[in-house]
Amino acid sequence: MAALWFCPSLQAAGQSAPGPHTRAEATKVIADLRKVVADDGIERLEKVRIGGIDQWVSIRGNDHRNPVLLMLHGGPGWVAMPTSWYFQRGWEEYFTVVQWDQRGAGKTYVANDPGHVAPTMTRERMIADSEEMVAWLRREFGKEKIFVLGQSWGSYLGLELAQRRPEWLHAYIGIGQVSNAPESERRGWAWTLQQARDDGNAEAVAELEALVPYAQDSTSVPLEKLFKQRKWLNHYGGMVHNRRGGDAEAAAIKLSPEYTDQDVAGIWKGNDFSMQHLLSEVLTLDMSAVRELKTPLFLFLGRHDYNVSSELAAHWFQTVKAPSKHLVWFEQSAHEVMIEEPGKTLLTLVQLVRPIAEGAGDGAR
Repeated sequence: MAALWFCPSLQAAGQSAPGPHTRAEATKVIADLRKVVADDGIERLEKVRIGGIDQWVSIRGNDHRNPVLLMLHGGPGWVAMPTSWYFQRGWEEYFTVVQWDQRGAGKTYVANDPGHVAPTMTRERMIADSEEMVAWLRREFGKEKIFVLGQSWGSYLGLELAQRRPEWLHAYIGIGQVSNAPESERRGWAWTLQQARDDGNAEAVAELEALVPYAQDSTSVPLEKLFKQRKWLNHYGGMVHNRRGGDAEAAAIKLSPEYTDQDVAGIWKGNDFSMQHLLSEVLTLDMSAVRELKTPLFLFLGRHDYNVSSELAAHWFQTVKAPSKHLVWFEQSAHEVMIEEPGKTLLTLVQLVRPIAEGAGDGAR
């Protein structure tokens, strides 16, 4: 009864409605809620010199002795750091989690002159940056090996790392794993067209049919065509299951404590910048030609992912050899598994992935 009496008394006293009222107030609430206060915890937000430029990282965890997990975000340019406040907090009890805004993306885009960076926006430079970041983390935390988790575009970088530096990795984890990119594009277009027809959406059908030929052979898809396909694919839940597009995820970015107002304004510029330089070429790649890895492999696949075909990724998984491998289906997810099913993501990381590090003597007991 005390609580029922107390709340109306505030209104009766004429006090204003509780905040937050501004972005600054909202991000402070989130920052305070997830502040790392564990005795052996770590909470860092800093620039690291990688590939000749300053690149931003967030490093968070409840125990610095825990295994390190580096997340490679998607896009190119779709940073994960500003939504990690939502999906990552549980991970930090079991891993030291590193979010990295890659070259041309997020805070790193804002921190550098785009004209200087533009000539360096190549696949090989991005792979080299990823290697440098892993090498830095190994030195910084005195770890022989770390975990690398790649999502979407980041799964391309992660798979390259797993091939080139397996001795540096406890395991590689792919979410929204890139496999045969041209075939994935064709399947995504066909699925979206079928949804539009079933919906009686004449506008969508006309726009999608006008894209023919779409992702023909292994030629690059013009970004104008790609964006039209993605508009309707997102509309029908091919990126986020049972939701239209990634509006909720985009809105959550504005609540990121790591991001200043300038950073938030720069996210979309960085996203466009990265896509213009990298996306078309990546969509010509057939990574299903990779037949063997020398590090353990995990795939977390959304059953309803048509943005990057989970069906094709599962088929590739059956063909690849690895010291050990696990495929986990997320039945209520599309492309944003860690956001759509955060609880299952956490359980899978803790129950299946972390024991590899524990077996190697890496991790707090």
